This record gives sequence, C-alpha cells and structure tokens, in this order.
Amino acid sequence: MLNRHVRNSRRCIGLCALTFVLLAGGCSRDSCELDERGATTELFDLATSRFEPGPSMSVERVSHLAAALPDGSVLVAGGWTERGVSRTAERYDPDDGAFHPVGQLVTARGAATATRLRDGRILIVGGTGGAGPLRTAELYLPATRAFEATGSLAAPRQAHTAVRLRDGRVLVVGGSNGGGVLASTELYDPRTGRFTPGPRLGTARHKHAAVTLRNGSVLVLGGSDARDYFGRYATAELLRLGTPRFKPTGTMAVRRFKLGDSVSLLADGRVLVGGGDPLLEVYDPKRGAFRPAGRTGHELAFATATRLKDGRVLLAGGYDQDLRINRTASIIAPR
Repeated sequence: MLNRHVRNSRRCIGLCALTFVLLAGGCSRDSCELDERGATTELFDLATSRFEPGPSMSVERVSHLAAALPDGSVLVAGGWTERGVSRTAERYDPDDGAFHPVGQLVTARGAATATRLRDGRILIVGGTGGAGPLRTAELYLPATRAFEATGSLAAPRQAHTAVRLRDGRVLVVGGSNGGGVLASTELYDPRTGRFTPGPRLGTARHKHAAVTLRNGSVLVLGGSDARDYFGRYATAELLRLGTPRFKPTGTMAVRRFKLGDSVSLLADGRVLVGGGDPLLEVYDPKRGAFRPAGRTGHELAFATATRLKDGRVLLAGGYDQDLRINRTASIIAPR
C-alpha cells in the first residue's frame, strides 16, 4: 500500500526557542513517488511569515522521522530513500545552516515515531522495515550523536502514535501489526529501558492522533480500522491519570484519519485538529467536546501542525485522497 511509504508531504518540526520552522524532505509531487526534490527543505521565518529555501539533506526521504534536539538542532533519520528503507541519519545545525551526518540507525525503518525524553534522548519506536512492521526500538543519544538499541515492543507496530506522559514514560498507542489494527498500548520506561502493557483502547485504531493534555490526560482521536479510508473514525477517547482504561469523549464533526502530526496542543489547553479533512475542529477538555473552527479548503492527509511562539499554528503540506500534493500552508489562530 502506497500510504505505508508516505507519512506526509513534509516533516515539520517547530524549534520553539528559535525563530523558524524547518520543513524537511517528504513527498514533493503528485502520486508521492520519490524524485530529486525529496531532499529539499524549507524554512518558515516567524518574523516575516514567509518560506525560504533551506539546505538540502544528504538523501531524498519520505516517511522519515524528525525530532527537535535540546540544543536547537534537528534530527532527521530513516524513511524511504532511492535505495529503499534507510538507516541513514543527519542533523540540521541552525548555527551553520547545514545538515551533518550523525551515524546510522540500529535498524532501517520508515514511518517510525520519535519522542523526546526528559533527558533529551530521542526514543524511536516501531515503523516498518519494508517487509512489515517492526517491534524494535532504539535511542538517539545527543551527547555522542549515536544510536543504541533499547527494549522491544510486545507487538510489532506501524501507523501508531507515541506520546510522553507527565511522569516521563512514553505511551505507544494502537497501530497495525501487518495482520490487523491494534487496540493495545504499551508503556516505555526510560529508567529500565523496557516496554510493559498499557491500558487498552476502546476502539482499535491506526493512522490516528494522540496528544498529552495539560492536565496529563491522553487524548486519542480519529484513525481508522483495517478498511482505511472506508473505515475512518470520528470518535475520540481519553485516558485520565490514575485510571486503568480509556473512556469515550466528544465526537468530531467529521470522520478523519492520517492526522498524526496535524493535531496541536494550544497554549490555553485546547487541541486544534487540522488534518484528514478540510474542516478544522477544536477540542475543549473542560467540556469534553469538539467544535468547528473554520475550513482550509484541503483534505490535508498527513499534514503537519506546529504551534508558533505567539500561539498561532502553522498548518502545512499534506495531500488528498487522490494523492495530490497540497503546496499551501495556513496560519491558524483558533478562537
């Protein structure tokens, strides 16, 4: 399936301590096949609200991972390149405006999750090695700029999500294992380097979104069953701190999937839902409900949403169900 090979049209990571947003690589033409432009990057300047060309990466990438590092640089690794699923990794350094190699992943993988831990290490989980989903995980160590293996998942996962909890652990949610869509979750403890079973979802989901709220609860929304587009969900569920299971919360106005990176926690604690449909919605944790918040005019599958320093959200990239690339970006100021 092509959508396993393409996570989004651009990987977008906001560098909140700086004055720009980096958009790196990804699908750059309709149908989402690799071409020579897959190594390009762009910088969004917060001062001018304009995009400008950035430096090229060493290789073309789609479905790669990207993570902001504690020193303000950006790790980009893995994904599909012209030679298949890759182990290559590089780091964007804002001081010299260039990418530099930083060793290789332990395992070649695409469509993995990357979560920054409290100590600055990056936890990389699952994804696919090309032949199927992976159960392996690894850590990127900023101090040595190297990767090392860590605990393994109980179930191989791709199209999952991973969020850091208030206590520092990481919750890995749903996804697919190659044979079906999962309702299980797993908890990674950085102190032990191990995964343990977490609370089960009420609904098995993949290609969904998850976000940790300001009160520490975890909101999981959208996604789909094994039918993908024809099995999309409008439902959401919530895991409250100290409780053993997810419980239903508000329902979105539209069914949506492929929205993992296009959901943004706002400064006031609400959540902007910007992907998987032209309709924007906002989730209010106090009311446990969604409400419409405008329209973009684009479906925005696998778009990215980055909260800016002034509280607005940059919504960029994505594609529609016919794999036509969205080359526009929007600045959203939710009310």
